[in-house]
This record gives sequence, structure tokens and C-alpha cells, in this order.
Amino acid sequence: MLSKIEIKLLKSLEVGKKYSIDDAARISNMKRDAVFKSAYMLQEKGYLRVYEQKLIKYKLTEEGERYLKIGLPEERLLALLKNTNDIKELKKLMGKEFEIALGWLRKKGAVEISDGKVIILKEPSFEERMALKSISEGKYDIDKNILKILERRKLIKRDEKKEVFIELLQKPEVEIKEYITDLTPEILQSGIWREREFLKYDVTLPSKDVYGGKMHPYERIIQECRKIFLEMGFKEIKGHYVQSSFWNFDALFQPQDHPARDMQDTFYLDRYVDIPEDLAEKVRQTHENGWITGSTGWGGKWDITKAKQLVLRTHTTAITIHYLAKNPEPPQKAFCIDRVYRREAIDATHLPEFDQLEGVVLDKNVGFKHLLGLLKEFFVKMGFEDVRFRPGYFPYTEPSVEPEVYVDGLGWIELGGAGVFRKEVTEPLGIKGKVLAWGLGIGRLAMLKLGMKDLRRLYLPDIGWLRSMPVFRRF
Repeated sequence: MLSKIEIKLLKSLEVGKKYSIDDAARISNMKRDAVFKSAYMLQEKGYLRVYEQKLIKYKLTEEGERYLKIGLPEERLLALLKNTNDIKELKKLMGKEFEIALGWLRKKGAVEISDGKVIILKEPSFEERMALKSISEGKYDIDKNILKILERRKLIKRDEKKEVFIELLQKPEVEIKEYITDLTPEILQSGIWREREFLKYDVTLPSKDVYGGKMHPYERIIQECRKIFLEMGFKEIKGHYVQSSFWNFDALFQPQDHPARDMQDTFYLDRYVDIPEDLAEKVRQTHENGWITGSTGWGGKWDITKAKQLVLRTHTTAITIHYLAKNPEPPQKAFCIDRVYRREAIDATHLPEFDQLEGVVLDKNVGFKHLLGLLKEFFVKMGFEDVRFRPGYFPYTEPSVEPEVYVDGLGWIELGGAGVFRKEVTEPLGIKGKVLAWGLGIGRLAMLKLGMKDLRRLYLPDIGWLRSMPVFRRF
């Protein structure tokens, strides 16, 4: 059975004639959306064909409009040649356009140069001028070679677009009937429903996809991490992208000749800032001889100039250690989720800038087991049931571990580093108590949560992938 809009469209069109959607809407006195809907429905039933056709239109550029008004350079040169043919004089009269005009007249075989004079050989035709006039009037029945010349001279611009057309293949004998589409109290009370037919809906017809708004999957994972730590009683802290080397490296007992401080791993700025002198002196002694920490230090001479140089922070530990230096009294529980920068080669698992989740717990009666329990609780809440810890090494923590989670098909995956701050870190800064610390790469965590193999996809504007990504994904 045909619907009312299908019948209306069928009765308005002629068999074998091509119509644009706008033409069909005007002839049938229907809206464009209704024409689209009924056309595709009729195509399914074999009465009508819907197809796309590429339409090419041209438009004059500013230079093209100017030449249409004052004439092409070659036209104006030909007019000047009737008064003088001296090249020097012609150049003064036409300026930069003289060479353009002369070139086109020579291509047409209309002139030649002899003894500094331009000699007319024949009167050329100027099809380009006629083509510009036709295009300005919306007429495009022009020789293709002329169009190519005008495009090459940048006198016209091509405008290509696809337009939908419909063609009626056959017109069945139909009669417009008044169908009931919505059952109302008035129809029921009057009883007219007994005399009319109800419109039938074909539930097998494909419906239009509807994409609701939703948070970016990567941002959703960041919010999920933030929510877990806030629920565990942590305070979120923030800091600047640019840090002094003192807070990024030295305060963390990272030696000044450590490979991570080389240009290959760090973005250095050609700027220097002042650092706290009292803290700098304690850190200097700790690096050189261990100060009062019981350590022997790294030996060698500590350079305060290196500590003053600014860098793009390589980890958010620069933020958490600065926070602890300002808040040295226990208890403290803080975390930071923010962007960090390293000189990494871009590949499927590495980027020069990425997000890191950093956290610290400062208290008097905490230890290594509390750190492992806290991290395991976080990973379990993120959906990873199998968690283990592998011994690791970091200059500023001891003991140190690297947490790993098990993912089907991938095995054990390392997601960051953690440990207890060494005395060489806490004592020079006046931090009282033990500090549990960890840093996790959220990008790698997101890859596992979203089932991705390439970290770069998180930042691509791929609308198809974003639409297909579910709001929630269970492991």
C-alpha cells in the first residue's frame, strides 16, 4: 500500500523525466524532507530511481571580473599597438601586464617582435573574453580548452557539488485515500474510523541513524580516574606546564648527569628563574655528599645554574613534590592529572605529549604494603581484576615497583611506576613522614580500556570512530 505522500509525489511527476529534489518539491507542493522520504520509499518499490549527479559550475575571480570590465591584457595591448609599437613605450603604458599580454598574443600567432618593435601579424579572436561573459551570466556551455585556460590564468574558479535527482520509472494506477495516521479522541467519538483505513507502517525500512551527544571516550576515562581518587579522600592539585629543573629533577634526587635530563628526553627553554636558596643549599649537599640523610649522595659538583633552567615538565611529580614542600606536615593525600612533555619519537605507543596521573600520600605510619593496596584498589575500580607488581628502579623512590595488569590477548601490561620517596628527597625539603608516590600513563590505560592498538587514535578527529564508540565498555 502506498502512503499519502508517495501517491502525491507520483501524481505530480512525469514518467522518464529527471527532477531535482527542489523541482520535485515545488511541483508537488511538498517539503524537501517529505520528497526525500517518499522518493526512497518509492525506489524500494520499483516505481522511481534516486541517483546523485555531479554538477560543475564556474565563478569569476576578482581578476576575472576586472578583465571582463576593462578587457583582457592582450585585448588592451592590441588596441595600443594601433598607436605605437615600441616595446619600451608599451611597457610604460601597461606595466606588469605587458609581458602577460605579449605572451598570449604570441601564443595566438598574432604578433612578433622585431628590432624592439611589436609587429601585428593578424587580428586574433578573443574567445576567453566571450567565455568570461557567459560565465558571469550563469552559462557554462563553453569549450573545455577555453575553460582550462581560464582556470590556469586564475580568472575563474570551479565549484563542484553533488545533487540528488529522481526519475519516475512507472506510474501505477492509484487513488488518493485519506488514511488515519494518528488515532485521536475525536476520531473515536465520531466513529469515522470505521469508514477509513489506517496507515500501515513498514517497520523493515531502514531508519535514519541518530547520534546523541556524549563525552569523548578519553575524557570520560580521565573523569573516571579523577572520581576514584576523590572518592578515596584525595585532593586534586594543579601546576604550571613550565617548571624549573630544580623541581622537575633536582628536588627529586635525580642526578644532573642522568640520561633523562639530556636534550633527547627533555624540552629545555632558554630561560632561567630563581629557586629557594635555603632548599637549594640542602639539595646541593644531598646530591654531593648525602648531607644528613645517611646517604653518600651522587658525588661530583652540583651546578645551581642547571637547576635554574626552565623545562617543559617531563612528569607531574614536579607538581606533587612542590605541593609536599609547601605542605610538609602529615597527613596529606593529593593527586594530579595533567599533560607532560618528552622528546619521544611518535609511534603507536609513544607521543611527545601525553597525560599522566600522579599521586602522593604523606603520613607517619604508612609503608610499602599501603602503596600496593592503594594502587590495586584503583586498578580494580578501573575494571582490571588481575593486578601484580614487578620490582623497578627510580632515582627518587626505594623500594620501587612497576604495576602491571593482565588483559586477555595481550598478557601483562605495565602501566607506570611507584614507590616510597627516599630520605634524600624528603629531608632536604623538610617533609615529615613517609611519602608513597606513583605516576601512571593515562593514555596507555585508555588504550586498554577502549580496546585500541594505536595511541594516536585518541587525538584524531575521527567522527565515525567517536560515534561508534559505546559510552561504556565492559572487559
